[in-house]
Amino acid sequence: MRSPALLLATTAALYPAYAFQLPFNIPFFGGSQTPLTAPQLPGTDTTVPNRIAIIGAGAGGSSAAFWIAKAKERYGLDIEVDVYDKNAYIGGRSTTVFPYEDESLEAVELGASIFVKVNKNLWRAVDEFGLERVDFERDDDGADTMGIWDGHEFALTTSGGSFFSDWLNKIKIIWRYGYKAPSKTQELVATMVGIFQGLYSSESPRWSNISSVVSDLGWSDVTAQTTSEYFDLQGIDRRWTRELVEAATRVNYGQNVDKIHALEGLCSLAASGASSVKGGNFRIFEHFIAESKASVFLNTTVKAISQSEATGAWVVDSSAFKQPRVYRSVILAAPFHQTNIDFKAAALAPVPEQPYVHLHVTLLSTSSPSPNATYFNLAPGTKAPTTLLTTYEGVRVRGGAEPEFNSLTYHGPVRGQDGEARVNVFGDKEWIVKVFSKARLSDEWLETLFEGKVGWVLRKEWDAYPMLPPTIEFPPVKLAEGLYYVNAFEPLISTMETETIASRNVVDLLLQEQFNASICKPSPAVDPAEDAPAPKAEPADFVVGWDC
Repeated sequence: MRSPALLLATTAALYPAYAFQLPFNIPFFGGSQTPLTAPQLPGTDTTVPNRIAIIGAGAGGSSAAFWIAKAKERYGLDIEVDVYDKNAYIGGRSTTVFPYEDESLEAVELGASIFVKVNKNLWRAVDEFGLERVDFERDDDGADTMGIWDGHEFALTTSGGSFFSDWLNKIKIIWRYGYKAPSKTQELVATMVGIFQGLYSSESPRWSNISSVVSDLGWSDVTAQTTSEYFDLQGIDRRWTRELVEAATRVNYGQNVDKIHALEGLCSLAASGASSVKGGNFRIFEHFIAESKASVFLNTTVKAISQSEATGAWVVDSSAFKQPRVYRSVILAAPFHQTNIDFKAAALAPVPEQPYVHLHVTLLSTSSPSPNATYFNLAPGTKAPTTLLTTYEGVRVRGGAEPEFNSLTYHGPVRGQDGEARVNVFGDKEWIVKVFSKARLSDEWLETLFEGKVGWVLRKEWDAYPMLPPTIEFPPVKLAEGLYYVNAFEPLISTMETETIASRNVVDLLLQEQFNASICKPSPAVDPAEDAPAPKAEPADFVVGWDC
């Protein structure tokens, strides 16, 4: 796929190329690891143990269990961890399906599809767990084309597959948008990524509210503006922002540049070197859980979470147990209002309603090597682009109809588990296509777009990403004493990777407040009478949490 972010990377010849353990136990001196003593709770027969509940087994919840396990190794902590999830699988919005429900075929990502090298937690996890990374697939003959569709015509088309066509693409882009648009955008993205990388340093801030980390990172003005406002103030060509940049925000977050805040707009463009895990990205999160040794309760509804006024303990009432289960702390790693959990606590911080983009995902196989050209007002027999992104600019400029989809991408051929392309019963090669849309796409629409050559179809609806308007206010990270909220970070940046960063911060807060510990042991104190040793430079591959 040649997304706007990847297209930026192809301009490197013209502009600077920016793109974005062995288990061990160390005694924790001075810390007691005996269970808390407390009166028995009404309706239970247990006192409060050193046990933590994690609600949600997606990127945030699975990585939270993993970070706790790292602290247990380094401090010798005696902590039990239970992970609950309403789904039958680990991974949350990262899950795969099999074409034709045939497990002899290669699985296809249904949800969160890619991560990039600057996503250091996911990148490190793939290496540590011995998983196989695969590049984000283009059309297998290397001749894929990208078009930005406004509902009436293509604002821009590019082609790939050769050195010559790449240079033509660059000339086309400069001719339409000018030299400054791509070069200044790369500069802004590089600056954002550079700041973001500080979250992997040993000096990464620990935050109890999102506003403080936004301020520490100097992002207050970026989150307070829409992407279009921010880019306009940078003197970037208006059409570039509302065509190419908007194509990125629509495919990645289902939102337009005049609605989504500028930080997430920049993140949409930081997808150079996109990869996924062979067999599915959910495998990373399965490994997080497995390495943590946590107890996992899938297909489980958490009905209520209450706090004992007498002991401060948390009581989780779920479908997994006949009696409520008692915990010292709880980590909520799921969108607060979507859980439908009845929270009962004397002093629960209010969590503002967070609307989500309701997305329709249509996965299909087709023997048509490209979409029907006539749908896009092209001459019959013309090859339409195989990566179709969209812009709302046609509505703004002409008052025309909005595109019927957010994006449509060919993801390579249907393959067997051996990686070989397969053919259908008629001997024709089939391609996997993924379509994102605001509304359900009918069978008739699919038949028209792919000229009657549709094989397998799977539809999925879900609240895929939060609505991300400009803001300077964010949900609380700490909801009450001993109750922490990973997804408070989502209105700032919503990705698989940032969920793992947010969970690391939450676990650090919890460990500090509840166990006088942390994921990494602090450096030894230096005698004031002695000169402090010069700090050592961290290696380029240092990732706090994994490394200390």
